[in-house]
Amino acid sequence: MTRVTDLDRDRAVELVQQAYADGRLDPAELEARLERALTATSACELTPVVADLPGDEVVRIESVGGRVIRTGDWKVPRRLRVDSEYGNVRLDLSQAHVPYGRVDIELRLAYGRALIILPAGASADVDEVRTDWGRVVCKVPGRLGTGGLHVHVTGELPYGRLTIRDARR
Repeated sequence: MTRVTDLDRDRAVELVQQAYADGRLDPAELEARLERALTATSACELTPVVADLPGDEVVRIESVGGRVIRTGDWKVPRRLRVDSEYGNVRLDLSQAHVPYGRVDIELRLAYGRALIILPAGASADVDEVRTDWGRVVCKVPGRLGTGGLHVHVTGELPYGRLTIRDARR
């Protein structure tokens, strides 16, 4: 039996709340699902709470040599994967619509570089980013803050570079 973490419960609660906000659940279903999510102790108990809800699919962006740029007012998915062989990636979340408390970003950059810009008060975890000859620089707190956005970055950058910083004023 796989025990669930507080983070797993928080993700489930976010999906249930978003489904309610989207009109997919009525108030009674919202209350029932939230109770089940908050009291779940195993993955077997938590999975059925969100199994039929949208929002946990991975949005994929692929590029060979071009740039991947997302700035301004764009809707950030909860899970994003970016594959780029030689191009550069710029993900500016500072003015974006982020309906989640946590966003997972997976980067697959062979030679390119990535810049992720976060709103003030956000944090990022880059412990699962693997690089051979590349470089990872994170200029924001690594621990989950109180109430702010937390970005969990994973992936492989054999020769690529990743920089994460907050928005400059």
